[in-house]
Amino acid sequence: MDPVSATTRTRPSRTPVLDQACAEAVDLAFAAAEDVAGIGRVGEHQGVTAEGERTVTHYFAAQERGYAGWRWAVTVTRAARSKQVTVDETVLLPGEGAILAPRWLPWSERIQPGDIGVGDLLPTAADDVRLEPGYTGADDTEPKPLRDAPPIPAGDADPDWPQRDSLPLIAFELGLGRARVLSLTGRQMAADRWSESFGAAAPIAQAAPASCASCGFLTALRGTLSQAFGVCANEYSPADGHVVALDFGCGGHSEAAVVPDAAELGEPIVDEYAVDQVQLHPTGSVHADGAGEQSEDAEFTDEEAELGHS
Repeated sequence: MDPVSATTRTRPSRTPVLDQACAEAVDLAFAAAEDVAGIGRVGEHQGVTAEGERTVTHYFAAQERGYAGWRWAVTVTRAARSKQVTVDETVLLPGEGAILAPRWLPWSERIQPGDIGVGDLLPTAADDVRLEPGYTGADDTEPKPLRDAPPIPAGDADPDWPQRDSLPLIAFELGLGRARVLSLTGRQMAADRWSESFGAAAPIAQAAPASCASCGFLTALRGTLSQAFGVCANEYSPADGHVVALDFGCGGHSEAAVVPDAAELGEPIVDEYAVDQVQLHPTGSVHADGAGEQSEDAEFTDEEAELGHS
C-alpha cells in the first residue's frame, strides 16, 4: 500500500449508535424538563436521537404559551461500564413550524431612508465606502501673500485667516475644506438612487414633451454629478425641490407650450337699418320675423293684437 495514500485517506464518519440505557431513561428526562419548565408545562415524548457514544437527547412537547412548535430537549449520558444515567443539559429548542422572532439586525442595517427625525444623530463609519478623505488644508504650511501684493499692516491682518490666492482659501471657495467627500462609489449609489424616481424611465418622463436639460426651471448642481443631474425649481412640477436627471421630464417644461395671446374684442355693432316685426298672440307669446317679412301664421291684425294684448 502506498504510504502517502494511506496517510491522506479519510475515514468515513460513523453514525452514533443509540445507547439503550440512555434511550430508556424517558422518565428521568421528563423529570428534568419539568424541573426547569414547571410541573404541567411539559407535553408528550416526541422522540430520541443519538448525539454520541452513550449520549442521547429526548424531546418533549413544550406547553408554554407563545411557544407553539417548540420542544424541550433533555440530553442524558452515562459513563463507560456504568448503568447509571445522568442528565447533561435541558434546553428549549424550536421544532418544525415553530414561531421564531425575526433575525436580529444591527441598527446600521435596520435603518431606512427617512428614519432620521428631529434631534436624531446618525454616526458614519470611518470606513464608509461612500466617502473618501477630502482636502482640508490642515497639512499645508502657513499661507503667504503673493510676491507682488502690497504689505498688509500688522494691525489689520488676521493671522488665522488665509491670505489671498492661498490654497486653503481657494479650496474654501471651491466648496472643499471638508474632512471627507463623496467617493466614486458614493456618487454612483446616489446617481442610481435619484434615477429611480426622477429618471428617464419614469412614466411621466416617457410622456413629457422635452427633457429637463432644456428646461428653464432646472437649477444646476456643482461637481461631477452636475453632468447628469440638477434640481427642479418649478412649483407646479411633481419634482419640485428634488434632484432630477437631465433626461427626466414632465408637463411643466418651460418650453412645452406657449400661452396664446388673448384676442382683443371689437366694438359692438348696432344695425340701425334692419327692422324686426313682432307678432303678438293672444297667449302673450312673441314671434319675431326677419326684417321686412310678414309672418305666414299670423291670424290677427295689428289692432286685434293690440286689443288682445291689453
